[in-house]
Amino acid sequence: MVLLDSYYEGNMTAQGLVIINTGHGKGKSTAAFGQALRAAGQGMKVCIIQFIKGQTNTGEALAFASAFPDRIELHLAGTGFTWQQEMETVKKAALAGWELAKEKILSDDYDLIVLDELTYLTGFDIVPEEEIISLLRKRPKRLHLVITGRDASQGLIDYADLVTEMRAIKHPFSKGVKAQKGIEF
Repeated sequence: MVLLDSYYEGNMTAQGLVIINTGHGKGKSTAAFGQALRAAGQGMKVCIIQFIKGQTNTGEALAFASAFPDRIELHLAGTGFTWQQEMETVKKAALAGWELAKEKILSDDYDLIVLDELTYLTGFDIVPEEEIISLLRKRPKRLHLVITGRDASQGLIDYADLVTEMRAIKHPFSKGVKAQKGIEF
């Protein structure tokens, strides 16, 4: 145990990582929220900004607010799923979220920031990939970032330290089973 303790202690603040959860399978945001819970459990200060999603009573929002109100800050920067909204409304909300993300990343107030569904900002040509990568380069060295969303751009993938692709093999939606409370939201 002493060996593990010295490994963890020596690496707690050594280098912030950029982690990307991408792909067309389920679990990208869920994995990021698990990472946020792990960090909060270790006493780290966490900020989560959810792009696209606009629902306030999700399981993660309720859990974070009750379990770690002083360690996890959650911001909704979306209007809901893009196929249900006028694109100009989605873009305006996403740009406001991006401004908030820049402020939070550069503040040096957090140990981990989750940018949930950020990849859609490049995918829908809302924020250029170069602008996102430029901000990532300016972040405090100790800051860990988790980025989620389908179709992460090649530039983001190349910049990241860890990239996981979620691949859909089977999903109940294909059998007509709608999203369920506690599973999808």
